[in-house]
Amino acid sequence: MKKIVDDRRTIYRCCKMYYEMEMGQQEIADSLAISRATVSKMLKLGKEMGIVSIQVINPGDFLPNDLEEKMMKLFHLKDVVIVEDSPLETRDEFVHKLAVRTVHLIRDYIHEDDVIGVSMGKTLHDICHCQTEEIEPVKCTFVPVVGGVLSGLRDAENNNSNRIAADMAEVFGGEYAELFSPAMFSNREVMEGFLQENAIKNIFRYYRRMSMVIMGIGIPNRGASIMVKAGYIKTEELDNLVDKGLVGDLSLQFFDEDGNTEKFSDYNCRVAGMPLSQIAQINTRIAIAARGISQAKALYAAVKRGFVNVLVLDQIMATQLIQWKELEDRGEK
Repeated sequence: MKKIVDDRRTIYRCCKMYYEMEMGQQEIADSLAISRATVSKMLKLGKEMGIVSIQVINPGDFLPNDLEEKMMKLFHLKDVVIVEDSPLETRDEFVHKLAVRTVHLIRDYIHEDDVIGVSMGKTLHDICHCQTEEIEPVKCTFVPVVGGVLSGLRDAENNNSNRIAADMAEVFGGEYAELFSPAMFSNREVMEGFLQENAIKNIFRYYRRMSMVIMGIGIPNRGASIMVKAGYIKTEELDNLVDKGLVGDLSLQFFDEDGNTEKFSDYNCRVAGMPLSQIAQINTRIAIAARGISQAKALYAAVKRGFVNVLVLDQIMATQLIQWKELEDRGEK
C-alpha cells in the first residue's frame, strides 16, 4: 500500500497551502485529515523533490558578501561591513556610503532600553551628520565611554564624546547622557577623586548596563593627534611611545601591535572613562575605520586582542587584514 507521504499530489497540495496560501501546519493537517507530523515531513519532502524551491536574495548592500564572510570566519567576528572604495570618489562620497552602512548596522543591533557607549573622533561625527533616510526611533541611551572635555580644544569640539552621544541620540531617536570630565588627567589621583563626584558617578552606573559600544580607531599621527593638540601628551612623548611599539588607540587608550596595553599604563590609567579591559567585555563592540590603510595595523591589533568584534571598514583595509591573518596562520608573519 502506498504511504501518504509518498503521494506527490498531496505533497504538492501541502506545500501550496503552506507557502502560497500561508496556512499554518495544524490548519493544513486538519484540512487534509493528516497529522501535523506528516505535514512537516511533506514540507521537507517538497524541497527535496524540487516541488518547492527557496531562493535567498541579497536585497542590496546590507547582507554579508563573500569577503565579509571570510573576515568573520578568519577573525571569529560577530559581523563585518566592508564599504567599497573607489579612487574616483571624493572623501565626502565615501563617508556618505560609510555612514549609510554604519547606521543600518547599528540599527540592526539596537533594542529598546539598550545603553550604547560611544567614543570620540571625526569618523563618528561624520557618520552622525551624513544625511541618511529616516530611522525608526528606538528608546535607548547613548553614553560616552571617555571624558567629553578636550581641554578647550576648539577645532575638536564637535568630535568630543558628549557631542557624539547627543548626535547619535538624534539620529536614532534615543536619549543621551554626558560625561563632564576631561578626557585625560595629568594626575591619576586627581582623576580618581574627581570621578567620585555624584554628578560623574551617575555615568558609571550606565556602564554596567552597556550592551554595545561604537568606536573610532586612533593612530599615533603626531600632526593629527587629538591628545597632542589638547596638551595631554607632548610630541616627543608620543614619538617615544611609538618607539616602544605604539600602533593605535581606542577611546584614547594605547596598545601595541599585539593589542597589549601594559607598557602604556602610565598614560592609559589617566584616561577618564571605561577601561579597555571593561570595553572588551561588552557584547557588541563596533570599530569604524574610514578610508586609510594607515589604520590597518591598529585595527588588526584591536581585533586580535578582542577589543572589537564588529568591523566597518573599506575594501583595501579588509584585504590587507586578511593577508596578514593568512600569513600569520602560516607562520610567515
